[in-house]
Amino acid sequence: MHNIEFKAELRDLTAARRQCKVLGGQRIGQLQQTDTYYKLVDGRLKKREAPGEPTEWIFYHRPDRVTPKMSNYSILSEAQAARRWGTKGLRTWLTVTKTRELWMIGNVRIHLDQVDGLGRFIEFEAVVSREFDVQACHEAVSTLRTAFAVTMGEPVGASYSDLLAQSMGDQKG
Repeated sequence: MHNIEFKAELRDLTAARRQCKVLGGQRIGQLQQTDTYYKLVDGRLKKREAPGEPTEWIFYHRPDRVTPKMSNYSILSEAQAARRWGTKGLRTWLTVTKTRELWMIGNVRIHLDQVDGLGRFIEFEAVVSREFDVQACHEAVSTLRTAFAVTMGEPVGASYSDLLAQSMGDQKG
């Protein structure tokens, strides 16, 4: 699967919520997520756990840059992940915990995140599909970046795991 992603610091959570409502966004809910990251030779792997939700393993490739970028990802169940990587060979790197407020506008997931140890962020993830091609997804993200500009701080190119590792003095891994 593919999506077009963009992330930035979130300066004003209240204004971001208001903008979601003004744009007709649907609030899906608030999630407490724990992402455990594992070191791989190729790609990134995290195990996502959230109370009341099935555990997901997310394997992905994406560049670290501050502009909107394509992410290629797969979401696997516990059993699928065990078949693919085994259960004992994975080396835990670090854990990121966050509170995520999830909104939807069309095919775009809007994440209003409070990440433990890092702060607040806003993310747009436009899901590529037959109905929404890569260009349409880039356009949707661009439109939202403009609409949410007053709520956003600096764009962020790194993953939460990389930011947390940097804040702890660890090297990317």
